[in-house]
Amino acid sequence: MQTGKTSGELPRYQPGTGTGGSAVAVRGLRKRFGDKEAVAGIDLQIEAGSLAGLVGPNGAGKTTSLSMMTGLLRPDGGQVLVDGRDVWQDPPAAKAIMGVVTAEVRLFERLSGEELLEYAGRLRGLPASEARERAAQLLDVLDLAADAKRLVADYSTGMRKKAALGCALIHNPSVLFLDEPLEGVDPVSGDVIRRLLTRFAASGSTVLFSSHVMELVEQVCDHVSIIDKGKIVATGTIDEVRGGKTLQRAFIDLIGPRATDEEVLSWLGSSSS
Repeated sequence: MQTGKTSGELPRYQPGTGTGGSAVAVRGLRKRFGDKEAVAGIDLQIEAGSLAGLVGPNGAGKTTSLSMMTGLLRPDGGQVLVDGRDVWQDPPAAKAIMGVVTAEVRLFERLSGEELLEYAGRLRGLPASEARERAAQLLDVLDLAADAKRLVADYSTGMRKKAALGCALIHNPSVLFLDEPLEGVDPVSGDVIRRLLTRFAASGSTVLFSSHVMELVEQVCDHVSIIDKGKIVATGTIDEVRGGKTLQRAFIDLIGPRATDEEVLSWLGSSSS
């Protein structure tokens, strides 16, 4: 990823950079819904082995961007390369090497946990015995082994997120995309997911996930990109982007001031008897 920085300022986004050997390379990605330009021509590079975060306020374009990067939503313009494979020119080749967990997890609820992961492995072309073995290993690492025979319909939110992550990892993808992976997840399940993502990236694979929780990104990511109003406004290492502040403070400073409570809630607390 490329950054530009002057003394005392956050690293500013510089479009038009080369792709090099990036695991994910995005050029000029655009999407409009009616009169609203949800993604306004973003460029982005994620190097192999990175654990990268895409952060921004609600409605900034995070989910729309990830959906286009993973072949789930057709862009109006631009290009997405995953390990050199064009997501929209050759979808089967690109999707074969990626794992995806969407924000709204949809699973086959009438399968048990072990059946779900084994089925995901079979869909990815694994032999039955290998799919079964990998499913058992993932269930153990994800702390789901004791619930492997329970129906997914009976899983909690955290368990469902972990099961979805297992499905995304079972074919050992080179790039993993996750949209709000810890949304609604309890602290114990969240810790399991964080440790697994860190281990996955440390092996040389690449993770890109979206979040609006700055503390999470600061804890687990080595790189971060900030998106606001459909545009990448800063990108670089965690240290570069936060510039000596907390990531949350840097994020707020970069996105710009919003109306204060006093301006919009002047009536609050002023009730009379």
